[in-house]
Parts: sequence; structure tokens; C-alpha cells
Amino acid sequence: MGRTGSGDQPDIISADRLTAFSFAILSDAGADKPSADAATRAMLHASLHGIDSHGFRLLPHYRAAFKGGRLNGAPDLTFTRTRPGAGMLDADHAHGARAMYGAASHAAGLARDSGLGALGVRNSSHFGAAGAYALDLAKQGFGSIVFGNSDSLVRLHDGAIRFHGTNPIAVAFPADGNPWLLDMATSAIPWNRVQLYRSLGERLPRDIASNVSGMDVTDPREADMLAPLGGAFGFKGAGLGGVAEIFSAVMTGMRISPDLMSMDDPDMSTPRELGAFIIALDPSAFVGMELFTAGMRHYLTQLRDSPHREGARVMAPGDREWEEAERRHADGIPVDPATARAFADIAAQTAVAL
Repeated sequence: MGRTGSGDQPDIISADRLTAFSFAILSDAGADKPSADAATRAMLHASLHGIDSHGFRLLPHYRAAFKGGRLNGAPDLTFTRTRPGAGMLDADHAHGARAMYGAASHAAGLARDSGLGALGVRNSSHFGAAGAYALDLAKQGFGSIVFGNSDSLVRLHDGAIRFHGTNPIAVAFPADGNPWLLDMATSAIPWNRVQLYRSLGERLPRDIASNVSGMDVTDPREADMLAPLGGAFGFKGAGLGGVAEIFSAVMTGMRISPDLMSMDDPDMSTPRELGAFIIALDPSAFVGMELFTAGMRHYLTQLRDSPHREGARVMAPGDREWEEAERRHADGIPVDPATARAFADIAAQTAVAL
């Protein structure tokens, strides 16, 4: 499937074409095969599951980061097991997806041995949607938790300056069929979604973004920072942002959000030195896999069959994403106009056809 959109409407491009284009572009930019594979896999996860802010729209940025040297195109990931069930991974300034898929593999190995694998990640970079790595572990039969931090974009509750990053938390557990998957920013929305709204010319919902004075705005062109999750109860989102901050930065010895170089900084030669944290849990080390599987089946059946409001539907975390992925596998992935133009420019510069 090729492009069908025009004007301000998204183009629709097949997952296979976007995957091949991404791999070729990142390889041309200096990424080795494992790095190009991991980054493409993470963007595909986001784009298929409807997380467009973290999908293939990031490809031009990642290309620039590889070409400029911010991202190490051939990193030497170093894992150190510090205790039974615990370890650290130095990512050598790899792309965040390369670091996190590697960390998930080590966390799974620790969990198989000890029942639990907890891993701090150092010297990493932007990893996209945290749910990609939680899902990777859930598909292997593990419960999983992923934390990350990012440069300051989110005000504190009643704050008037950027402080935390969007600081994602993702949790996944295996279940019959698709896993239970929660993937959330601790801000009201990710910053990439503000940029997406700008590209589409749409107004923002209320209570999710603020101007330079910390006052809420709905015009994405006026947005300078994000609100913490929770609206009037934003202290809850700010607290969760702090949880992600401690796990991903303090527990790994990396930079806290206010000390990080902005992802949009024009300096594409200096590594950003991000931290992250990932945990794998083996249910067989606790209640046992048989009882765990039965318990998840009972829980999800009760949840989905519970009474719902008129015209609505009760869904478990992840249900909406699985349905969206099925549609996009069949129909193609929407690409916003600004990203489509960036792809055309890159194709012209590299002679890599989309």
C-alpha cells in the first residue's frame, strides 16, 4: 500500500514499506544492523498500536542523531551482574531501543534464575514508547515494569517552570491472547503529541499544556510545557513522574530531567546520557504459572464483562491498542503531513525510495 492522503490529511503507508524505509535510512546514517533493527522495531510498535507521537515520525530525528554522533551507531553494550537478580547495563550511548531490548533480554535471564530481574541502564538515549519493552518481556511469559526519564518538559503541580520529563511508566503481564499492557506518560500527554497537533492544525484538549507562565492553553503553538497527569489532581501525576525519575536517573547514576540536554537541542554530536530501569518478574517463582494464568483469565473476564455506561465499553489496558494494530496491519499506518514531507526530503537526499 502506498500513499493515499493529500493536503493536510495523513498519508497511509503500509507497515512493511515503513519498516524497510526506516531500516535503510538508519543504516545509511551509520547505524549497525542491531541498532537499525531495534530502532525500527520500537517505532513500528508505536505506529501500529496508535502511539503516533512515538512512531515513525521520530525517524528524521533518529537519522540526524546517528549522522551527527549523538547516537553511537556501533555500541558495545556492557552488562554487569551485581547480585542474583540485579545488574547494570552500560549502553555506550546506543539508541534507546537498542539499549532497552538488550536490557530486557538480560532482565529475562536474571528472572529465570532468581524469579526477579532488575536492571539499571546507563548511557542510553531516547527509547520511544516504554511499552515496547514491557511487551517484549510479557510475550516471553514475564511480568514487567519499565521506567524512563527525559529532558524537562512538564511543570510540577502548581509549578510555573519545566521540571520533570514526560517520564513514562509501562507495566505488562502475560495473559490468554494479548498481554495486559499499561503504557503511560506521567505528563498529561507526551510532548510529541503537541508537535503532532501542530502538524495536523488541531487544538489541544484542556488542562494538558501550559504557556511560558504555566497557564493552561489549547493552542499547540502557544504550548511551552506540559501539565502533569491528573488535571486538578496533578500532584498525583507529578508524584508518579518522581517515581520514574528516581528509578531511571537516581538508581542508575544518570542525569535527572532538569540536567538533561533537550532532545531538540541542535547539538547532534553530544550524547545525552539518559538512564532507564527495567524489571522482569517470573510468575512461576511466586504463585506458579498455572494459578497465575487462571487468575489473569478470571480477572480479565470479570473486567471486560462488567456493566458499562450506555454506548460505552469496558476495556482492559492494551485492548484498544491490539484492535488498532490489527486495523493498521490491514489498512496501513497514517503518517502526518509534516512527517510525510520530511520522509520525501530524506528520500531525495539518500536515494532510498519509500
